[in-house]
Amino acid sequence: MKSFQPSGVITFTTDFGHKGPFIGTMKGAILSRFRDATIVDISHETSVHWPAEAGFWISRSYQYFPEGTVHVAIVDPGVGGQRDIIVAINNRHCFIAPDNGLLTPLLKSTEMEAYRIDLDALEHLALPKPSATFHGRDIFAPVAAEIARGALSPSQVGEPKTELVPSLLDEAEQSNGAVSGVVVTVDNFGNLITNIDESLVVQLESPICEIGGHRMKFHRTYARVTPGEYLALINSFGVVEIARAEQSAALGLGMGRGAPVRLVEDH
Repeated sequence: MKSFQPSGVITFTTDFGHKGPFIGTMKGAILSRFRDATIVDISHETSVHWPAEAGFWISRSYQYFPEGTVHVAIVDPGVGGQRDIIVAINNRHCFIAPDNGLLTPLLKSTEMEAYRIDLDALEHLALPKPSATFHGRDIFAPVAAEIARGALSPSQVGEPKTELVPSLLDEAEQSNGAVSGVVVTVDNFGNLITNIDESLVVQLESPICEIGGHRMKFHRTYARVTPGEYLALINSFGVVEIARAEQSAALGLGMGRGAPVRLVEDH
């Protein structure tokens, strides 16, 4: 296991949106303990109550940050219940998230190690009494601050945890010369972003993308087709995206999160 050395950078990925004081007070809880923290928002607009999308984005975003970054990911419909809070180390990055499937996309790494937060083990940190509904402010943020400033080792938060809750999002599969996946999210442009990785696409000689009874060819960029035309491409995060040039593919096709997608050979 390569050692984790904190860089002082903390990221947030949540489903909180931007109404109310929730994001701001989490940042305040961090800065109260670590004034020099660098805090970066990855997204606060992931699908509410669906940890799979946050995990999808975290697994494809964390490598753009320096080693030693602490990534706080909170999509937590079970807040206040019996679910655990996990601190995990993977590729010299630290991840703090509820154990509800959010971290599953990172489990492919043989180097990942995880620990369950035990508040009794953190008594010396003088954490506030946790609200029943806002662990992001009262547990996640203070623990992230202490790890990011080097005052707390991830292994000190509690006992190791070897099995995590599986994701609600099945992985894309290849079978009988075709690839099957689903739409994970829709971006601000109406592009349908799937869980089909580029590595599955390159195994097909001449792939065609099928969704909702429509078939579309792959192109390298949006500019390769005329406005209003549909296309499939490999996006900047290395997964298949279905787009409509200068328009919304989601509105045009009437498709959204969870829609099945297939890639087949163009015969």
